[in-house]
Amino acid sequence: MERSQLWRRRRFLQASAGWLGTQWLNLHSASASAKDAKTTQPGPGFVRLFNGKDLTGLYGWLKDTHYEDPRKVFSVQDGILKISGEVDGYLATQKEYRDYHLVVEYKWGAKTYGAKTVRNSGILLHAVGPDGNRSPWMSSIECQVAQGCVGDFIVIRGKDSSGKEAPVTLTSDTVLARDGRTRWKKGGKPTAYSGKQFWWSKHEPDFEELIDTRGKEDVESPLGEWTRVECICAGKRITVVVNGVTVNECYNVYPSAGKILLESEGFEIHFRKFELQPLPAKEAGSLGSPKIGSVGRWFGDSSGAQEISKVSGRFKESIQDSSKIG
Repeated sequence: MERSQLWRRRRFLQASAGWLGTQWLNLHSASASAKDAKTTQPGPGFVRLFNGKDLTGLYGWLKDTHYEDPRKVFSVQDGILKISGEVDGYLATQKEYRDYHLVVEYKWGAKTYGAKTVRNSGILLHAVGPDGNRSPWMSSIECQVAQGCVGDFIVIRGKDSSGKEAPVTLTSDTVLARDGRTRWKKGGKPTAYSGKQFWWSKHEPDFEELIDTRGKEDVESPLGEWTRVECICAGKRITVVVNGVTVNECYNVYPSAGKILLESEGFEIHFRKFELQPLPAKEAGSLGSPKIGSVGRWFGDSSGAQEISKVSGRFKESIQDSSKIG
């Protein structure tokens, strides 16, 4: 066979392989997309805590005006839930929840009111007792939302309706960092609450809490971008995932049910997603974290992407083989 014929044959095979690969991938991608769309549909009991339109199902409580909000600290604009942070307080769910996978997506607003410290807010889990019983908050376990500290646990002990202190507590596996403070580490020393904050796994020892600074290993998104926080509350265990990275975990949690609160704490913050999916009974009844496969039923999995990667590799090999002709 002449060289020109060999060259034309090789070009034909390359073009054919490329076209077939593209068509197969497009078809498979469409199928995978349809599959993902199906698997990411909310499961039974799914709750959109923020409906994207108004504050239905939520109520505000502020330190000075309590249930009244004359300054519009809590508002909805263009499908975004906005908390101005002008007054300390919170936006609470009207209902109490237990055993769920909570998803919150937030980004910081422009208002800082002249503050010099890091932007600060929080997600209060298992909040119980009268409103403002630990003024301006409620007895709860806080998943910290603050620059450099996203995912820290803070125990908030307030008073119950009889005036007695609510015995809020938790235990976490920790190690000591060089600053003498604990960090979460799976398999570390079981550490019960003793009045101190439980820092996330890579909370930087030398971090200076100055506004808009970042730790070297922060997983929070850059200023102006959305950050996704997931709080998986399974029985007496809470696992916190920030932008896909597990950053903290605790167990022997008390209480293990209650309202869910978004803090107003001196800085403007926006939320585009505030929703939860109840956990299956099998997972909710155990102390372990939900299995990744189960979570994938609600929030997607990577099986489609893995399969496409394999097929892409096979077509790459076919093209390489065609180059050997002649």
